[in-house]
Amino acid sequence: MKLRNHRDFWAGIMFIVLGVLFMFLSRQYQMGTAAKMGPGYFPTVLGGILAVLGIAITLQGFSKSSEEAKLAPVGWRELFLVLVAVALFAILLPKLGMVFSLWILVFVAALASHEFRWKETAISAVFLSFLAWAVFAKGLELQMAIWPKFLTQ
Repeated sequence: MKLRNHRDFWAGIMFIVLGVLFMFLSRQYQMGTAAKMGPGYFPTVLGGILAVLGIAITLQGFSKSSEEAKLAPVGWRELFLVLVAVALFAILLPKLGMVFSLWILVFVAALASHEFRWKETAISAVFLSFLAWAVFAKGLELQMAIWPKFLTQ
């Protein structure tokens, strides 16, 4: 057996690892039955399905009918910027409120793109801020700061 599609192979391995991890971590919860599910039932079943899907994808990487494909290099800069954006959002949300934190998230994450444009990013930030306000503050009535404390006093 010759590995023809490295992308399928490694994607399948990732699914298998994540599926088994979910199944392992959900063992601490009560399973229950299909008729009366416990808190561990859904993550265990979902992890199992993910692992089986991963096996199928991994095997597809060895198939003669699959196209040959190598792995593309990892964009470490892009990955780092997206992770920093999410971390900044989590850190700044209590201090700056949802709107400013979301703007920082959008702008830092957009810097990861090779097609970054200020105008499009600003439009996205405005739209996402409005959508987040409508869903979380008005729709779900979550008690979170929309604006920084120094602006609302």
